[in-house]
Amino acid sequence: MKRILAVIDLQNVFADPASPWFTPRFAEVLPPIQRLVTAFGEDVVFTRFVAPSPPEGAWRRYYEQWPFALQPPDAPLYQVVDPFEPPSTVVATTFGKWNARMATRVGGAGLVLAGVSTDCCVLSTALAAADAGVAVTVVSDACAGADDESHAKALDIMRLYAPLVTVVTTAELLG
Repeated sequence: MKRILAVIDLQNVFADPASPWFTPRFAEVLPPIQRLVTAFGEDVVFTRFVAPSPPEGAWRRYYEQWPFALQPPDAPLYQVVDPFEPPSTVVATTFGKWNARMATRVGGAGLVLAGVSTDCCVLSTALAAADAGVAVTVVSDACAGADDESHAKALDIMRLYAPLVTVVTTAELLG
């Protein structure tokens, strides 16, 4: 079965140690993600989380807690980190990136997930895609969470969705 790699939210806002949304192991997942991107070639899509304008519903309370993030989609904090130059990007104002654009990009293929954060955007994307009937593979060592405990718990939760969601390492996936 053909598979599409989705690199979830590999953005400056999660990479910068000065950011309130800094993901501590962000730098550690860059080498495995680079291996995956190289291996998947043109079958790669990157995602970007951006703030809605204006926030509505429960998102209003969320951005009251995180006002620094109310910046336009082209703000530096929302750009994909160097040296990646995404050939294809899905932009969303939601944690989960399984939306109509992603579904079109994936088509009938399986979905392989890497990126940040395991316990938020990766988890939300994996479960929504699985609910839509997509075979999802999460690459554990190519994901980073808000902290190690949250990362491990999110992986454990996703393992509960087997066989819809499979959790593997980069070495297991690439052989």
